[in-house]
Amino acid sequence: MRISVTEAKGQLTELVRRAEAGDEVILTRHGQPAVRLVPVKPVRDDESFWALIAEVQHEAAAKATPGPSAARSQDFLYDEDGLPK
Repeated sequence: MRISVTEAKGQLTELVRRAEAGDEVILTRHGQPAVRLVPVKPVRDDESFWALIAEVQHEAAAKATPGPSAARSQDFLYDEDGLPK
């Protein structure tokens, strides 16, 4: 979408919404492209990223419940001498 800067003044909110939705919005001055409105991509902050990973790991560890030992899971198939029943 191309629109002059003069016309865009009254429609700025709508133009920003359209740009955020992925529409190409180009502002023109004297019929020539001057500015393109594009949404800002969030910048990934490494510190907050690793803090989030640590939080998820902590929550997962807190929810984990120990189950039966895999080493002993089939003991019922063998006798006291370790031979199949």
